[in-house]
Amino acid sequence: MTNRGHDNLASSDTLTTSEEGLPMQEQVRRLIKESEGQGGWDKAWKLGVTPWDVGYVQPPLVDLLTAKQLEFPTSGRALVPGCGRGYDPIFIASTLGFDTLAIDISEAAVNAANELLAKSTLPSSGKVTFKLGDFFELSESDGQYDLIYDYTFFVAIPPVMRQEWGRKMSELLKPGGFLITLIFPIDPPQDYGPPFYVRAEHYVDVLGEGWERVVDEIPERSSEPHKGRERLVVWKKL
Repeated sequence: MTNRGHDNLASSDTLTTSEEGLPMQEQVRRLIKESEGQGGWDKAWKLGVTPWDVGYVQPPLVDLLTAKQLEFPTSGRALVPGCGRGYDPIFIASTLGFDTLAIDISEAAVNAANELLAKSTLPSSGKVTFKLGDFFELSESDGQYDLIYDYTFFVAIPPVMRQEWGRKMSELLKPGGFLITLIFPIDPPQDYGPPFYVRAEHYVDVLGEGWERVVDEIPERSSEPHKGRERLVVWKKL
């Protein structure tokens, strides 16, 4: 069984118990284990078992895009795999004016994201499209991107798929483009998931050569339960 990832997988609510008396994160793992293919993620959304859905844009992303720390293009295309309800892709489109494609394998998540988008106001230069789809089935023939944002998508896929993740990032990102990785949760090693055990060097291992690390820092602002458990690394494709 494989799963293809999800946005904000381990949030402040990971210890919240469900109606069944189980911690929500444990219920997510059970749903994924018991479901064929990718259906566990959709079941989690339909049941409201979504501990990754924190309800707002991640603070490190806000600070990165508004602090002018990097010179992002003034127009372009962005991709957000495992978008969930879509707070972050809506912010990317609103702030950078990018034509942003946000995809998720859960139909319920995409429906929730479109509901949020309908309530949002974007500048005329920004556009967001929420699509039901699989990141690993995207192709360079559909066009490359100036920016890709990964927040807890990497940690939601089984580690055996990480090499494929690295190849796909290299394929889909334009030369000179930026890959934003907000690495979370940086917790003690574990042999189960999701989320799967992760460290910054795990990204290095699968991206390979042809990348420059232009930002590598512990965010100054994080959600309270994320403090000390996340790291922001931005890669530029050479």
